[in-house]
Amino acid sequence: MSQLMRTSSMAGLPVVTFAGDAVAQLRDLIFSDGGGEIAGFTLAGRGFFSGPKHTVLPWRQVVGIGPDAAVIRAEDDLVDRKVYLAELENSAAERAAQQTAGTSADAPATVSGNVIGSTVMTDAGTALGKVSDVVVEIGAFGSGQADVIGYEVEQPGTSGKVLIPLPDTLSASGEHVMVPAAVTNFQSDNLESLQRAVIELRKGSSS
Repeated sequence: MSQLMRTSSMAGLPVVTFAGDAVAQLRDLIFSDGGGEIAGFTLAGRGFFSGPKHTVLPWRQVVGIGPDAAVIRAEDDLVDRKVYLAELENSAAERAAQQTAGTSADAPATVSGNVIGSTVMTDAGTALGKVSDVVVEIGAFGSGQADVIGYEVEQPGTSGKVLIPLPDTLSASGEHVMVPAAVTNFQSDNLESLQRAVIELRKGSSS
């Protein structure tokens, strides 16, 4: 059974092993290429004055995550930050090469990145606002899947925020996230209605 979480609620969660040891805390997210999935987390040490760690937590090593902790099997599930980011960059390069060659790729390419603060722009040229939070649908743990299904967007010229659903694929950079104009027909104000909006949007995109 899947669950929806805002990524802001994950920051600062302790990382706890099966042995009950709190070995780190979640710091920032590592997003996949284009921001479509979570690839993992950067980490900080435990304690108020702890700085960043040189290890990261790949999403595939997360056994469970909830409002109080992220659970892993053992501390050695954490991997060297530089090594993991290089692995993700290589995956992204391989996928780009396959797409250029006109072949399909089974595994998603991944690179580190962050869409918070990026402007959401429709393919009709309308700016919807800036991304203030990301909503993730977490599948069965062990599946290695955490799909980004929506953004919380601060609307320009107002103090209001709305949730917008995302299509299966999207294009994102440090400045802009491109979405179909149809997302404006499916804005919502809570996670439950967002989940329904995602289904309707993607159903319409595939028909």
